[in-house]
Amino acid sequence: MTILVTGATGNVGSQIVEHLVKRGADVRALVRDPSKAVFPAGVNVVQGDFLDIDSLRNAMSGVSTLFLLNAVVPDEFTQALVALNVARSAGIERIVYLSVIHPDVYVNVPHFAGKFSVERMIERMGMHATILRPAYFIQNDLMIKDVITGYGVYSMPVGTKGLAMIDVRDIAEIAALELLRRERAAQPLPLNRINLVGSDTLTGTDIAAIWSEVLARPIGYGGDDTEGFEQNLKQFMPAWMAYDMRLMGERFLTDGMLPEAGDVERLTALLGRPLRRYRDFATETAAAA
Repeated sequence: MTILVTGATGNVGSQIVEHLVKRGADVRALVRDPSKAVFPAGVNVVQGDFLDIDSLRNAMSGVSTLFLLNAVVPDEFTQALVALNVARSAGIERIVYLSVIHPDVYVNVPHFAGKFSVERMIERMGMHATILRPAYFIQNDLMIKDVITGYGVYSMPVGTKGLAMIDVRDIAEIAALELLRRERAAQPLPLNRINLVGSDTLTGTDIAAIWSEVLARPIGYGGDDTEGFEQNLKQFMPAWMAYDMRLMGERFLTDGMLPEAGDVERLTALLGRPLRRYRDFATETAAAA
C-alpha cells in the first residue's frame, strides 16, 4: 500500500510527506529533478512530469492512494486531467485533490475555474476522492513582508468582506490525515469535500491592526488597488499569472472567502488541536526578521 505525493518538493507537499512518514506510511514522491529532492529516510523518489505520460504511468504503478497538487501554470487544467486519467487507468481509487475554496463562485479567475472543472471530472466519473478546498494561505503574506516592515503598509487586496486565512502547516497535516484515512479504509470511501479555513475571518484593516500590535508601530491597510497589485506582481511573476492574481483579488473585495457553518469546528476536531492563527504567523515572522 503506497501513497504517491505529487508537488512533493513544494511547501505543502514536502510537509505532507513528512507527516506521512512520521505516521508510518509507505510514501512515494513525484519530483521533476530527483537530485534536488531532500526527503526523510525511506521515501521512494521517482522522476516525472504531469505531461510526460510514461513517467506518470511509472510513478503510479503499484500506488494505492494519490495526493494530487497542481501548480498554478497555464496548462494546470490539462495537467490535472491527465494525472487523474492515468491514475484511473492504474486502478487508483483513493485520491485527495487540493482544490480551492469557492471555485464555483470565483468563476472568472482562471486557476479557480480550472480547479472547479477538475472537481467536476472527479464527481462525474465517480472517482473516490476527498476534495480539499483551502482558503487563502497565510504564508502568501511572506511575499509582502518587506512592504509591511519597511513601508508600514499591508498591501494585499483583502478588502472588507474578510478572508478565513489558513496556515499552510494546517493544510499539510489535514491532507496527510485524509490520505491516511482513505489509505487505511477497508474499501474506497465516497466523495467528500472539506473547506480548509482558519479560525479567524479577517479584513484588510484587521490584518493591518495585527501587524501594528506585533510590530508596535502603525501599519496601514492599502490593498484595495488591484491594478497596482497586478503591476507589483509583474515584477517577479509572468504577466498572465499577475493578472490571474489580480482577478482573484477583485473577488476578495466583492465576495471575500468566508467559511461555512461548522468548518472551523470540523477542522479543529480533525486535528485534535486549535487551528493556527494569523497573529501567530505575524509574531513568528516578525521575530525571524
